Amino acid sequence: MKKMLTKAEEQVMQVLWQTGRSGLGNITDAMPSPKPHPNTIATVLKILAEKGFVKIEAVSRVNIYAPVISKKKYSDRSMKNIVNNYFNGSFSNAVSFLVENKNLSIADLELLIETLKNRNK
Repeated sequence: MKKMLTKAEEQVMQVLWQTGRSGLGNITDAMPSPKPHPNTIATVLKILAEKGFVKIEAVSRVNIYAPVISKKKYSDRSMKNIVNNYFNGSFSNAVSFLVENKNLSIADLELLIETLKNRNK
């Protein structure tokens, strides 16, 4: 399974994570505007299946698509890749970066500290 998804693949996965098992029509309907053509979505789904992110089940003459990897698992892996590639594997460097660029407020930091305290109980 490849580590990262393209933007188009991630868009389709976001829909699958929301809808669960779905046919092409439901996936197309749930895509944000401007909606890609169903053939484009079908191609992306085929690529996602080849990469191991999606399984395809033939029901009658319709393909049903389902995510193989959870959104949480993919998010965890993506965050670790970002931290490893851009912050030398240091989550504290990543948080410092967010603070320095004003992407993280004091209230956000306090919430993180509270979450860490509760997790260690």
